[in-house]
Amino acid sequence: MSNTIQRNMSLAGEPPVSLSVVQKISVLMGMFGLMVLLLAIFNISFPDKSIWLTISLTSITLGIILFSYGAYAHKSAGIKNDGVWFKSISSRGFLAWVLGISLTGFYIILYFFPQFLGLNNNGANTGLIALFDPLSKLLSGNPASQWFVYGTLYTTSIFAFGIKFIWKYRHNQYEIIRTISVMFFQLAFAFIIPELMARLNNDEAYNIPYYDLKNIWPLNYYNFDQYRIDGFITSGDIGMALLVLGIVSILIITPILTYFYGKRWYCSWVCGCGGLAETSGDSFRQLSDKSLFAWKVERWVVHSVLVFSVLMTTAVIHSYLSYDADKYWLNKDIFLISVAVFLGVLFALVWFFKREELKKDAQYGAIGYLTIIIGLVGIHYVFGNSVFIFNPETLRSTYAFLIGSIFSGVIGTGFYPIFGNRVWCRFGCPMAAILGLQQRLFSKFRITTNGGQCISCGNCSTYCEMGIDVRAYAQKGQNIVRASCVGCGICSAVCPRGVLKLENGAQKGRINNDAVLLGNDVDLLDLIKQNE
Repeated sequence: MSNTIQRNMSLAGEPPVSLSVVQKISVLMGMFGLMVLLLAIFNISFPDKSIWLTISLTSITLGIILFSYGAYAHKSAGIKNDGVWFKSISSRGFLAWVLGISLTGFYIILYFFPQFLGLNNNGANTGLIALFDPLSKLLSGNPASQWFVYGTLYTTSIFAFGIKFIWKYRHNQYEIIRTISVMFFQLAFAFIIPELMARLNNDEAYNIPYYDLKNIWPLNYYNFDQYRIDGFITSGDIGMALLVLGIVSILIITPILTYFYGKRWYCSWVCGCGGLAETSGDSFRQLSDKSLFAWKVERWVVHSVLVFSVLMTTAVIHSYLSYDADKYWLNKDIFLISVAVFLGVLFALVWFFKREELKKDAQYGAIGYLTIIIGLVGIHYVFGNSVFIFNPETLRSTYAFLIGSIFSGVIGTGFYPIFGNRVWCRFGCPMAAILGLQQRLFSKFRITTNGGQCISCGNCSTYCEMGIDVRAYAQKGQNIVRASCVGCGICSAVCPRGVLKLENGAQKGRINNDAVLLGNDVDLLDLIKQNE
């Protein structure tokens, strides 16, 4: 218990303590597992790859879990963000830059130069990728690719750091359940099931594209490319079911779930990008930029990516449709008209029913809508099958390179220690943009605040990974309804006074601004009003 007592008068808290014996042992275990992977990168051939891969991943996982046990098990449950601004790795110090540059370098090689990791499309793999061959063949029956290596390390990281996250926030049931959810969806829906589905493929009957079952357009911007549509169509009932699922997810499932639960149902409970950010990136959540300038940049950039993804997908689908109206009911003209009408009706309905919620943001929506319409006209009239000076495939590959690879994979993940853990979700994810608009306009989800209890400690704002100044809302007793909020609940978890509450129920009974003036108790306020 001595570790839980602050024995000095410093407002900054105790300085970081040295590692315990358990933590030192765990560091050795983790470093041993990483050393095996490093030796494989340098083309050291292990005699039994399946055993050495198991040893490596197990050592890394147990090392992280054991380190977490040493850090949190003997401390009382509660807020455990002490010392983050005193540690080099979590305060943009030297170790943070070393880690960020190392991760970014690894991602660049993995994405663009996999041959240096041992990938060989014309023969047997070598090096690091060959080390993962036994596991890949066990699941899918195929040799490992760089994406299988990435997926395995990705899943291992979410699982191991998920255990750490649960230890850290074990006082909060919401955080525990949410973390178990992202661990499950990553392990089952994003890793194991797609690999097992690959076993169904054969040259004669099935050619199902690799499908992460929890990815939804526009996050999986490639889902309506011609090669994937052909794969779905030629794969019988399973392929058609996956294609229908992709369409239904966009038009029906996503809006309904967002209405009831906000974007948190996906961004904080299901999404693999969010899962990695919440688990592996938890130590860096305080690094998110809270400035007004960052917020303005965020709104322009993330919605520009969304507009680009809509146009890019429309152009790609348009490129492989036919002009022959007699042969195909869905031809190029009908498709473009349908997209324009759908977006036009949607924008008109939002403007008619949600004018007050939009207010000054309406101009941004109008600009985005106008851009899309101009783009659709350009697709139809300018350069035939080209979009301005680009053909659709070039447009898609450019988007895949700049957004899908550089932004999402390299910068968004590699630079957790510098920019914070949700830089991709804030500035680049088109899925977050769509869900954010839905959440802002018609979702029942919001974070209610009891301003009279707020002591302005700033924990909520400091640890908001989306850069929201939560304290400003709490001080005024205002409900927090922000498009960028992913509903992770950390602001509530780190609040020492219970000021913040995540809600998605009926409007009746919610804490509101009147509570600041009349006792800060909604039930008491209702009682007073009823007796007037």
